[in-house]
Amino acid sequence: MYGNPQRLNTSEAQDLRKEGGRWLKAQREAAGLSQRQLAALVGADYYTFISQLETGRGRIPPDRYRDWAEALNVDSREFVRELLRFYDPITYGILFEA
Repeated sequence: MYGNPQRLNTSEAQDLRKEGGRWLKAQREAAGLSQRQLAALVGADYYTFISQLETGRGRIPPDRYRDWAEALNVDSREFVRELLRFYDPITYGILFEA
């Protein structure tokens, strides 16, 4: 498995994850959901998983993207596009930047 799809140094990758976490938190708050409520909607066993993601520690599993988009009332394509900016900026650049 390819360990670091960002090909960035560790600090840059961590900064992107934190930025992605802030984006997720903003989406959750815009949807009017608590971390516990979101955890229940996306089938997370523990609401602390939401907290970890929002602080940039971890990633949403790709097989759960649709569930998250639906829970946050975000179009699934837009949701994945935004996550790619933070989780895999190289792929994002190829697909969406000129």
